[in-house]
Amino acid sequence: MSRRCPAPGGRSAPGPTPPSSHRANPEVEEELRAQNQVLKKGVVDEQANSAALKEQLKMKDQSLRKLQQEMDSLTFRNLQLAKRVELLQDELALSEPRGKKNKKSGESSSQLSQEQKSVFDEDLQKKIEENERLHIQFFEADEQHKHVEAELRSRLATLEMEAAQHQAVVDGLTRKYMETIEKLQNDKAKLEVKSQTLEKEAKECRLRTEECQLQLKNLHEDLSSRLEESLSIINEKVPFNDTKYSQYNALNVPVHNRRHQLKMRDIAGQALAFVQDLVKGLLNFHTYTEQRIQIFPVDSAIDTISPLNQKFSQYLHENASYVRPLEEGMLHLFESITEDTVTVLETTVKLKTFSEHLTSYICFLRKILPYQLKSLEEECEASLCTSALRARNLELSQDMKKMTAVFEKLQTYIGLLALPSTEPDGLLRTNYSSVLTNVGAALHGFHDVMKDISKHYSQKATIEHELPTATQKLITTNDCILSSVVALTNGAGKIASFFSNNVDYFVASLSYGPKTASGFISPLSAECMLQYKKKAAAYMKALRKPLLESVPYEEALANRRVLLSSTESREGLAQQVQQSLEKISKLEQEKEHWMLEAQLAKIKLEKENQRTADKLKSTSSGQVVGVAQEGAAVVTAAGQEDASAKAVPVPVHSTSLCRALSKRLALAEKSKEALAEEMKAASQNNSRLQDELTTTKRSYEDQLSMMSDHLCSMNETLSKQREEIDTLKMSSKGNSKKNKSR
Repeated sequence: MSRRCPAPGGRSAPGPTPPSSHRANPEVEEELRAQNQVLKKGVVDEQANSAALKEQLKMKDQSLRKLQQEMDSLTFRNLQLAKRVELLQDELALSEPRGKKNKKSGESSSQLSQEQKSVFDEDLQKKIEENERLHIQFFEADEQHKHVEAELRSRLATLEMEAAQHQAVVDGLTRKYMETIEKLQNDKAKLEVKSQTLEKEAKECRLRTEECQLQLKNLHEDLSSRLEESLSIINEKVPFNDTKYSQYNALNVPVHNRRHQLKMRDIAGQALAFVQDLVKGLLNFHTYTEQRIQIFPVDSAIDTISPLNQKFSQYLHENASYVRPLEEGMLHLFESITEDTVTVLETTVKLKTFSEHLTSYICFLRKILPYQLKSLEEECEASLCTSALRARNLELSQDMKKMTAVFEKLQTYIGLLALPSTEPDGLLRTNYSSVLTNVGAALHGFHDVMKDISKHYSQKATIEHELPTATQKLITTNDCILSSVVALTNGAGKIASFFSNNVDYFVASLSYGPKTASGFISPLSAECMLQYKKKAAAYMKALRKPLLESVPYEEALANRRVLLSSTESREGLAQQVQQSLEKISKLEQEKEHWMLEAQLAKIKLEKENQRTADKLKSTSSGQVVGVAQEGAAVVTAAGQEDASAKAVPVPVHSTSLCRALSKRLALAEKSKEALAEEMKAASQNNSRLQDELTTTKRSYEDQLSMMSDHLCSMNETLSKQREEIDTLKMSSKGNSKKNKSR
């Protein structure tokens, strides 16, 4: 089953899908069959060994039972001998008193009893020694039997465990083999369905092809007839033809420019798609390499990784800022190729930008290469690194060096191709073919390097997955890196084949131009040429309309000189007009502003005059009213004539006073807010102090209550001790009195 790859840093990446190639299935089946045969043979051998050990254990049990029977017979014999000894001792004890009584009976009888006693003693001693020897032999045989039995039982348990493990492995391989067979059968069924579908599509395509061929034949006949008609018209109506021996006319404009541009744009679009695939693969490769550093050989979630890997991870985290511009540069290059342009190396300005982005990425590769090599060396120094894994790491180190060198070689030739757009003499046209051929060779070299990296990394991942410390995260990350390397390999192969197939077209198309001149000097000249082309097309279009009166050539040249000479003065006048318009607009805005100010001042003045008139009416002073009205009329007239005049002192003073009051009000509001904040802080501080005081008071009360309880308990203890002392004193006095009375 396929595993899903983890998302790098906030960035999402597609999970690797295992290659489903039906060509590798027979090899997998042969390998599984070989492993199955080996495991079956091992299980049969272990079963034979187990049967032999069981037979040995059975024989040991039989010998143990035989020894047990002998031990029982010896014990019985020993008991008989012991009883006989007791009987002899009893007879000896009975014979001794008789001997004392019958000492006088004669020396012959005493000598006979003495000889019998010595014989019995020797016989008893021999039996005792034989009994001890048999006891020792029985003990040794018993111990040896127990040791052999324990050893055989442990070996039997080990063999049974190994047999169970082998059986589990066999079952797992059988299950895996059956799953593989089922998967292959499903793939076969799918391929059969797909084959049938493709056959139907092929049949439909053949039918469509026949229809298209028929249509093509009809179109060919139609176009042939039209061509003959057009050629006859051209031969009759066109007085000259300057495109007979060259693809350039008298103006050195390519005749088939539109068709050429469409093909160049199509090729550039294909190159853009290939570069996008490479950029995606490089982003995944660098990102998953960063994830691998975080989990192997030391997992950053458990322990701290080395400073080298920390720095390496930091550099790899910046890969997008170096890789993404490659896609952007190629996109800008594609967008610069349109139907209205002339695409040659002298006019391809955006190729220089792409070359600069490629140079930046190569600087990134040079920066991370030493850390990459040191990181691989650090993996080789790990305790679990085998010799095979070290060999793969060394091969990958060489591959990384080759990859950087290939990119440097590719950038060198792309930089040469970008020279004609900035330095016309930087690259001769005769060298275009060799430079483009070298670009194709560098792309093929990049494909070869990526194939080596894919091969060696696949072997490295296989070895690491068999390590006892291999985690699921490491296995998944290795699969993701391997999928990105495979994608890079496929992308490099496609772009190398694409460039090789089109290199002849590039050589012919990117270097075309006037044969008698040195070429397009700059992109500006190409743009001017296209402008003239558009003018010519417009002129030819205008010919279909009624002809206007034409201007003589000398007069047109004179008009052009006058126009060019007056360009600067015209531009200067345009700037002056623009500046004047800006000043006029500013003055209009100021005028509207002061008109509004005048209207406000007029309103305020009327209010003040009304207020003054009311006061004067109350005092019955008619002259003052007249004077005030005259002053108001004068001020109003002055305000209407010139808004910036100084005939309105009262409104201006009131306005300034209002502004001052508003500023003071704003300051008062700010001070009020500041005082409110201070008051709030003071109240919070007060409440905090109150809480602290309450807490302190409560803690003191608790301490006092605890001290009082402790004192009470101490007083009780002291009173008890005093009572005991008094009791002891009283008892000691009573004892002393009793002693004295005694």
